[in-house]
Amino acid sequence: MKKLKLAILDLYDGEPNMGMGAIKDIVRRYEKDFDWEVFDVRGKAEVPDLSFDMFISSGGPGSPLEGNGVWEVNFYKWMDAVWNWNTRPGNYPKKYVFFICHSFQMACVHFKLAEVNKRKSHSFGTFPAFKTSAGMVDPFFQPLSDPFYVADFRGFQVVQPSHERFKQLGASILLREKIRPHIELERAIMAIRFSKEIFGTQFHPEAYPEGMMKKFTIPEKKASIIKEHGEDKYNQMMFDLENPDKILLTYQTILPSFLENAIQVLKPTHVSL
Repeated sequence: MKKLKLAILDLYDGEPNMGMGAIKDIVRRYEKDFDWEVFDVRGKAEVPDLSFDMFISSGGPGSPLEGNGVWEVNFYKWMDAVWNWNTRPGNYPKKYVFFICHSFQMACVHFKLAEVNKRKSHSFGTFPAFKTSAGMVDPFFQPLSDPFYVADFRGFQVVQPSHERFKQLGASILLREKIRPHIELERAIMAIRFSKEIFGTQFHPEAYPEGMMKKFTIPEKKASIIKEHGEDKYNQMMFDLENPDKILLTYQTILPSFLENAIQVLKPTHVSL
């Protein structure tokens, strides 16, 4: 039996981060089922071809509305190629995609599902995310409570969904951010099922509590977080990271569910010729 192939699209542009290491750690658990390769989307304008079966597209720094005229063009062409493959009758097997944070925002813009704009303040830490009716029954979220807790780090947000466009594509909003009754602002979208095979989250499902705690307890980092976001926010984040029913459960559930589902569907199609 031929092994499946997974591509990791790295949008961090060389900036130090925890996301890529965490994604790789999860992916390595399934190496018996697939080979994998990393593509430097922003630094080298690399994108995978359609010989890959599964794709995980990472978060990244900066504005999802800006590029350099090269890498984002390639990235959007790759998106279109995957979408067109999946929707063209007779193409089989389908391609499975997971968009994270920056990639998720870019996908929402490209598919014209919603507006993406800058938040009034940077979201940093751990927060509850609330399921929609579609989110209640989505298999990736069913093991999780409502709300469940997510690691959320972003300066931009996905808002103002085009319900007509959602209907055209067959996409569904699965999660919204926490309720803020004292603020008259729309609750941002936190997860979308773009199609049966394509999924995305605004938050970081790969966020690993142990690694985050190690980083955020470094004295200089702790002082920086408290200065920018306050001691209460810092203490709440550390509490959520230590609680096995919060960020750890999210980490153990969502991205592994995506990979296990894709493997289950795709593996029987990969037989040696």
